[in-house]
Amino acid sequence: MMTLPLPPHTRPLGKSGIEISSLAWGMWRFAGLELSAARAAIDAAFEAGITLFDTADIYGFGDQGFGKAEELLGHIFAQAPEYRDRMILATKGGITPPTPYDSSVEYLTKAINDSLTRLRTDRIDLWQIHRPDVLTHPQEIARAIEDAHTAGKIRAFGVSNFTQAQISTLAQFSPVPVVSTQPELSPLRIDTVENGELDQAIAMDLAVMAWSPLGGGRIGDPQNIREQNVATALSAVATAHGVSRTAAAYSWIMAHPARPIPIVGSQNPARITEAADAFKIQWTRADWYSVLVAARGVPLP
Repeated sequence: MMTLPLPPHTRPLGKSGIEISSLAWGMWRFAGLELSAARAAIDAAFEAGITLFDTADIYGFGDQGFGKAEELLGHIFAQAPEYRDRMILATKGGITPPTPYDSSVEYLTKAINDSLTRLRTDRIDLWQIHRPDVLTHPQEIARAIEDAHTAGKIRAFGVSNFTQAQISTLAQFSPVPVVSTQPELSPLRIDTVENGELDQAIAMDLAVMAWSPLGGGRIGDPQNIREQNVATALSAVATAHGVSRTAAAYSWIMAHPARPIPIVGSQNPARITEAADAFKIQWTRADWYSVLVAARGVPLP
């Protein structure tokens, strides 16, 4: 039976010239960890072969406070500078509570500078606009990004939660290429597979960073018939390869020719390390489509 290629352990970050791991680790729940636990989580990510670390200035807002995830990572860099050199550091900005979004040149410039201060670093490898601000002209965004890139503050530029039209329009104005996009994507959230977003990523050579790749935990704890059917299809493949269902979910995402990068959200070292099992699965087309059919809830045409 025809099999799909095994996912590579590394891949380019779009046209940036930066090489990244094919798995990423996200810090949405990072704020509030004790320093030793935070370092243990990062160590587990390194052990899993992960070099791409994704955070955001808003991570920590609420229980801990705006910027607290970045601040904690900055403390680790101050304590162990070699950690910074081992990772491709990605962060995001543009969500401004209580005002929803702001991508004005003034705000983006301040957001980048503030992230650099909190992170205690002189450069951000991938800086991303977290949510689109429809009240800012793309030309203004492009100017802010070009200034930060020219100053060496950011090495590459990406977007998160942008529509296809917003990405292509911004790309027309920005002399700094858009090299990544960050949509929600999981075996339970297949819109990105079917609505052309992944096709656009292939056409534009965008690295796709998939947030919530486990469907907000529902891959592990399905709540309805559809979710149970997806979990069953994933479990069949996982069992055949001797890995967990979560590893199968990551691998299913990575098997698409756009080579999406699942962002592992767990802060548990064992679960972070386990994510590397995704590289052990070689999908057949029949198995991959069985998950898609379960997610669609209806047969393919």
